[in-house]
Amino acid sequence: MSETPLMTQFYKIKEENPDTILLFRVGDFFETFAEDAKTASKVLGITLTKRANGKASSVPLAGFPHHAIDTYLPKLVRAGFRVAVCEQVENPKFAKGIVKREVVEIITPGVSFSDKLLDHKNNNYVSAIFLNGNNVGISFSDISTGEYFAYEVDESNLIEQMHHISPSEILISKTQNGILQPIIEKLNLPIRITKVDEWIFDLDYSKDILLEHFKTKTLKGYGIEYLTDGLVAAGVVLNYLRETQKGKLNHLNKIMLYNPSDYMMLDSVTKRNLEISYTMQEGKREGSLISILDRTQTAMGGRLLKKWISAPLRTLEPILQRQEAVNSLFHEKTLHKNLQDEFKEIGDLERLISKVCTARVNPRELNNVKSSLKKIPLVKQLLDQSGSITIKKINDRLNELDKVVEKLELAIDDNPPLSIMDGGIIRTGFSPELDEMRDISSNAKNWIANMQKSERERTSIPSLKVSYNRVFGYYIEVSNTHKDKIPDNYIRKQTLVSSERYITPELKVYEDKILNAEENISDLEYNLFNEIRNFVAVETEVIQENARLIAMLDCYLSFAESAEAYNYVLPEVNNSDKIEIIQGRHPVVERILPPGEKFTPNDCNLSNEDTQIIILT
Repeated sequence: MSETPLMTQFYKIKEENPDTILLFRVGDFFETFAEDAKTASKVLGITLTKRANGKASSVPLAGFPHHAIDTYLPKLVRAGFRVAVCEQVENPKFAKGIVKREVVEIITPGVSFSDKLLDHKNNNYVSAIFLNGNNVGISFSDISTGEYFAYEVDESNLIEQMHHISPSEILISKTQNGILQPIIEKLNLPIRITKVDEWIFDLDYSKDILLEHFKTKTLKGYGIEYLTDGLVAAGVVLNYLRETQKGKLNHLNKIMLYNPSDYMMLDSVTKRNLEISYTMQEGKREGSLISILDRTQTAMGGRLLKKWISAPLRTLEPILQRQEAVNSLFHEKTLHKNLQDEFKEIGDLERLISKVCTARVNPRELNNVKSSLKKIPLVKQLLDQSGSITIKKINDRLNELDKVVEKLELAIDDNPPLSIMDGGIIRTGFSPELDEMRDISSNAKNWIANMQKSERERTSIPSLKVSYNRVFGYYIEVSNTHKDKIPDNYIRKQTLVSSERYITPELKVYEDKILNAEENISDLEYNLFNEIRNFVAVETEVIQENARLIAMLDCYLSFAESAEAYNYVLPEVNNSDKIEIIQGRHPVVERILPPGEKFTPNDCNLSNEDTQIIILT
């Protein structure tokens, strides 16, 4: 039975995007059809109806207004589904036959930029696992921040590593599904398992797309060139991100070797019992170690602090560097307070620059980039006051990016609309061409009146009129009485009983400008906005580095503030085999005791020589 052209188009695009719920743009709505409609109606609580499908009877249908996508799409992804967004990619007015449509993005639990899906103080990782004998290649990336890692471990450490990364989505080969899925399910975490075609798990293919993406001839500069299974996993992640983002990955500008031996790996039981990120009973953040210690002011700092606490350092030198910075800020009270005040007004530069690179940033977010970068010179001035060697090194690496700030200051209006398409984004004075169009659009009547006045004076025809109708557009009307005064540049357009109508080249040029002004304003603003966005995107790596440095400073400030608030002391850390704690307190327990009760401090002495074991009752 024959189908309607629309449904034929839908089924073709659906076939190209299996294992997704396809949101199909039809006019002002996103529609779902067939099995997708049944799923969407249950998950979203929207009405399930039917659509006529030619001689092929009818098909289930469920949809919602296109402007409500930010409400409905996150619900589908939170429910564990991959969602393909299929947009109309040509103006229906000019379409010959069925409107052309394409999938512009695929959103998955592990691949998203949506503020409604992301926790600003948690990373959202997609990971790939490649099992080869007893060796496991692992790669993970957060598309929203640009982080990208690869490494290898023994198979016996796989569960521990996955607990440590806590990805939202894991990519595995269809042929390894039988082995890996039971292992992943043991994690008992809400992770989507996405099965990928076997041919993508190929070392040569992975090397090729990594070299192509990073535009290099070797991977030596990233420290991962000796990996094999880890490179395969990295290629799988990159291939998946390319597929979902349609190639918009400029912010993914480096891949790093992840070294688990640098950190103390805390298994799930330990994390749970110590209540590091969540409480044991209710699974809430409140009452956990992170909730006690997190006094960060920025989203970047919050995410980094969680990483630091979840994966303690094992190497002495970086531990001492952190201590030196925290101790300095602990004693530099005024600097500490002033830095925190500045940090309160710094946005999530890490995720904002990712949106810039993937053309997702809106005008207000671009202003957030500007206001955040404007804080950096002030931060640098404050950091000059610090006596910390670690902090001075950070200050040397912070970049003010004054040209980016200046460009955004000149270009973007202080209070722009949320959408690029709403107009009023570009500041007056930035583009003479745009200013002229706006002037034409808002002052058309004044221009016509002025032209009429000047033409009357030039021609000495007091009754000359400049008017408009839909048939001829703008014209100059002169009564027959004054026909002998018509200038040479007037072109006769219409003869009436008592008058003649004329046009001039100048009037026709202005007519085109007036009639096309609104559309031209919209197009020009859009193009200017993209030029500005691209100008900012050139500095992606510098902005990402600034974000990382601010995150580190934010964590140091958080530790210093916690130390002051809870009367913590600076411990002596060395490479000896002894642990000596005098009057030690449990950071969480002492904070959750009922009013009036005090925690009883305890001593602890452990060493390889004397006391290797203690019995705790």
